[in-house]
Amino acid sequence: MRVLGLICARGGSKGIPGKNLVSLAGQPLITYSLEAAHESKLLDRVVLSTDDEEIASLGRKSGAEVPFLRPEELASDTALLSDVVDHAIKWLANNQDYRPDAILLLQPTSPLRRACHIDESIHLFDTENADTVISLSPPQEHPWDMVFFDDGKMKFALDKSIELTNRQSYRQFKYINGAIYITRSDLFAQNQNFFSGKIVPYHMDTIDSIDVDSEADMMIADCLLRLRTGTT
Repeated sequence: MRVLGLICARGGSKGIPGKNLVSLAGQPLITYSLEAAHESKLLDRVVLSTDDEEIASLGRKSGAEVPFLRPEELASDTALLSDVVDHAIKWLANNQDYRPDAILLLQPTSPLRRACHIDESIHLFDTENADTVISLSPPQEHPWDMVFFDDGKMKFALDKSIELTNRQSYRQFKYINGAIYITRSDLFAQNQNFFSGKIVPYHMDTIDSIDVDSEADMMIADCLLRLRTGTT
């Protein structure tokens, strides 16, 4: 089974300018995903899709392939990730006659994800005869404790009237942490998403599941990476 490791990282970012190149524990954010992919024993190839030459250079130094630079229209704030993935798959098929059995999407915003998570999820994908594997982790806050205000009245986001209200008896929810998405290539071609067919969960702990989407996330990830690497 050939599994393509695909890392998608554009140069721009609306929330955190130049996010993929921002330093965390002394290294650019994207470096952690590049290194984890390079250390994986089960990925057939690692390809980086980017529009940015500095990111492309980092990718090559980390052992990833950068066979193309992403078109400008696929590097905007409104570009869909599914279109970016589709472009990469079609480019590899049309220009290198390469058609993997499955695609493993590695988002750079998961710097605590390691090679062991990649290989464990691929093993799960194979042994469970899955169509899709998605990484999950426990949410920081339970959905039943979330509220919103409407016309000055507080309302719960989810109706828990038929459930027990004792927190220890809450139904166990999981959060899609964004670290691992694997799906069969033919299913992605049909549906343009990573949520098709028989979906098998890959469970990760909360610390390894940090998803960098804000300045606060950056600070937390930086601290955790410094603890892991012993960086001061």
